[in-house]
Amino acid sequence: MLIAPLLAQAQAEAFSGGVAGLLAHAGWVARIVLAILLIFSLVSWAIIVYKGLVLQKARRHTDTFLNVFRKSTKFSEVNSVCSQLKASPLTGVFQAGYHEVNQQVRSGGSGEADSRPVVRSLESLSRSLARAATVEVTRLERRLSFLATTASVTPFIGLFGTTWGIMNAFEDIGRMGSANLAVVAPGISEALVTTAMGLFAAIPAAVFYNQFASQVKVLNAMMDDFALEFLNIVERNFT
Repeated sequence: MLIAPLLAQAQAEAFSGGVAGLLAHAGWVARIVLAILLIFSLVSWAIIVYKGLVLQKARRHTDTFLNVFRKSTKFSEVNSVCSQLKASPLTGVFQAGYHEVNQQVRSGGSGEADSRPVVRSLESLSRSLARAATVEVTRLERRLSFLATTASVTPFIGLFGTTWGIMNAFEDIGRMGSANLAVVAPGISEALVTTAMGLFAAIPAAVFYNQFASQVKVLNAMMDDFALEFLNIVERNFT
């Protein structure tokens, strides 16, 4: 009859509490779950820092590019600064449109010295701008899917660890023949820490994914507006 109390006392002494005591007591399943969640969290934070810097630079270069574009009188002048403002998605859209305009003007030239350059197809130009905008949006959204995956998956991974920890707690109760705190504390702590780790990985990923998606949406709208502005200029001067 004294075996169960002695085992409970030994277990309570082995489980000293704190992170070190919890990890020392945790089973292999809980350790695997915590390792997976830690990897998700570290990769997510790396992406958060990287995308934050990229989108901030993209917005700054976009503002500068629009200022140059609206002050310039020639497309060639704008094209000369594109290499310095590569972070802006508008430079990719502009260069695609500029290339298409040059192609149409060269292929449609009459050979006369005083002939006016003419763009033959605004529809073709519009398609070129749309394709370039799609490429730029894809570039801006790169790696954001991992944040969405982290936000949706890690709580369930943590829940799996929680379920496993509670199962271990009930197993300890059955083995010890007692339901006192010393018996159930290790299993319950193991369960709760996996839940906390899952939320720790999921919440920042969800917050920053929504923030970055909103910034990409704004830049996408700016590309649409720029494409229309570019088409208007071409229509006035090359048709």
